[in-house]
Amino acid sequence: MSKDGKTSSIDTKLKFTVIGFVGLLIIAVVLLVLVSKSEEDSRGAERFIRLSGQTGFSCEYAEAQKLYAFGEGVLKVTKERVAYLTLSGNEVFSTSVSYNNPQCYIRNDNCVVFDNDGYGFVVMDTEHVIYEKPTENKIQSAMLSDSGLCAIITDSTEAYGEVILYNSEGSQISRWSSYNSGYPICAAFSDDEQYFALSTLNTTGAVYKPYVRVFSLDYDNDSISAADYAVYSIDDTTILSYTAYIGSSLYAFCADRIYTVTNDTLVPLNDSFGTINYVRIVDDVIFTVYSDGVNQLNKLKILSSSGETIYDSEVGSDVNAIASNEDYYALSIDDRILVFDSTGNVISDISVDEDIIRIGFTGNNRLVVVSTGGVHTVDY
Repeated sequence: MSKDGKTSSIDTKLKFTVIGFVGLLIIAVVLLVLVSKSEEDSRGAERFIRLSGQTGFSCEYAEAQKLYAFGEGVLKVTKERVAYLTLSGNEVFSTSVSYNNPQCYIRNDNCVVFDNDGYGFVVMDTEHVIYEKPTENKIQSAMLSDSGLCAIITDSTEAYGEVILYNSEGSQISRWSSYNSGYPICAAFSDDEQYFALSTLNTTGAVYKPYVRVFSLDYDNDSISAADYAVYSIDDTTILSYTAYIGSSLYAFCADRIYTVTNDTLVPLNDSFGTINYVRIVDDVIFTVYSDGVNQLNKLKILSSSGETIYDSEVGSDVNAIASNEDYYALSIDDRILVFDSTGNVISDISVDEDIIRIGFTGNNRLVVVSTGGVHTVDY
């Protein structure tokens, strides 16, 4: 073979060697990017859980959207029926309804399911249906106290709206019509259930005027009555979209500020927010999910009842669900579940493999997780 032939053979081998090396290099870079992305997506998570491998039951996505974590199981809410199911999917009890747009509010082991813009609601616990009631006007919202007092906010043909209070057996306590204060928006019971606060918005003037009305609840043997106690307002033209009691102190929340009653006046705390998205109270501590603007990451700020910041950090992009009980707060955001205790410490950080719809606390340090694939339990 000629010298030129040997050179050509060497050049060919060298060419294939270089091509092979470049190919391996490209594969290595791609793998590195994928691994880095995976690490970035789940960075900070203490552990990864495959939800399909957890205790529970599987169901279709459309079915999962009807399920709410409740007690030691789940509540299934449809237009025709409300049923309490075990974590194995077995029905414990149910009741028939006829709702066009059923909504569910859960507090501890009690819940109220109501027909939003409809005329009926039902109150249940984890053992049976407590009572079911029709309403004269369309229901806008409903909420419960710890002992089972129920507040129903409705439209009104003669006023801006009405608020009807029921005791734990379903007897009407009071019925208040808003003629001058504007549209009723939200309500809250004090911890000792001696007071009931209602946020309203008056839109008749040149600017919106928000109010918080407080009623005292008077207990006489087996009967309860409500009476006017106080009225508060602020100068801001905003909507006080959430009210809550921390101990005996009343708080009201708008889009970017938190107000509390000081010296018989509703005044803002020093902290300001871009946009407040979600609020929960856990053991007298305020958990607030907020963002600094459109398309910005969500942050979680935890405030003590005195307004001191305990925790303030970015947590992620998309909030899926929030749950709380007397001692803990859980936040499902992106592919992670963060669990905090009432002092603001992160006690669990879990990455999951399915999109989460709802979460809720159950016994033995467990969460009930409703995902697109079914119902699961997760230890935290």
